[in-house]
Amino acid sequence: MGRSLISLILAALLLHGCSLLPEQKDKTRNWSAERFYTEASTASAEGNYETAIEYYEMLEARYPYGYYAAQAQLDVAYAYYKYDEPDAAIDALERFIRLHPDHPQTAYANYMKGIVNLNRNIGLVDRFVTTDASKRDPASYAQAYKDFMAVIEKYPDSRYARDARQRAIYLHNSLAMHEIHIANYYMDRGAYLAAAKRAAGVIENYQRTPAAKRALEIMVEAYTKLDLPELAADAERVLAINEAQGNFVRDADLEEQRGLIRRFWDWTGIDED
Repeated sequence: MGRSLISLILAALLLHGCSLLPEQKDKTRNWSAERFYTEASTASAEGNYETAIEYYEMLEARYPYGYYAAQAQLDVAYAYYKYDEPDAAIDALERFIRLHPDHPQTAYANYMKGIVNLNRNIGLVDRFVTTDASKRDPASYAQAYKDFMAVIEKYPDSRYARDARQRAIYLHNSLAMHEIHIANYYMDRGAYLAAAKRAAGVIENYQRTPAAKRALEIMVEAYTKLDLPELAADAERVLAINEAQGNFVRDADLEEQRGLIRRFWDWTGIDED
């Protein structure tokens, strides 16, 4: 009985003590949507991305409709990107695109997806020292390429299309060179069939890249090592034609190169698809 009384007294004192603490006020309680957006934008401009994210999300929670809500959905993605949260940034961008497919800023949202994915592989060292992008993990580059191509194809007249095209070319070349690095790796270890397959993939999927020449050279060498003189001669002939023309891949050469690839797949018994 005495213990229960003591417990009640302690509880009463605790409650009384809590009532003496100053009331925590929410300074945003009476903020308008415009005030939320202004404060969030200011925080973002000052590099305080954590606060910007908080205000953008509070804005949408309290004012889920209208201009400021839609703009907050988009701008929070940029804040997440700068805050080094690429997954959250992509989620926000995809949500904006899904909710506002006809919004004037949808082209920008698609473009920003490409920017976020492009920069996933860039570490602290890469920001200060030039490194070979083709030696990085290609997964995010492949996705960034798709994102930029979406801008080019869906929004060709947008202000982002030209830059998206340049970035897509860069990524296409980097992805092709990544395949060349793998093919070289296989060649160095005597895995000539695997090297030939990688090089053939470059000719099939990345014809209009600087990697095409090296891919043909690898095919010539690999087929020679595999004692496949006809395939080696075919690859060497395609290489010589392109060298003579000063252009490794031209529309007139594509069918011949595809035929070479088809012969290779037929020889390995692997379906092209």
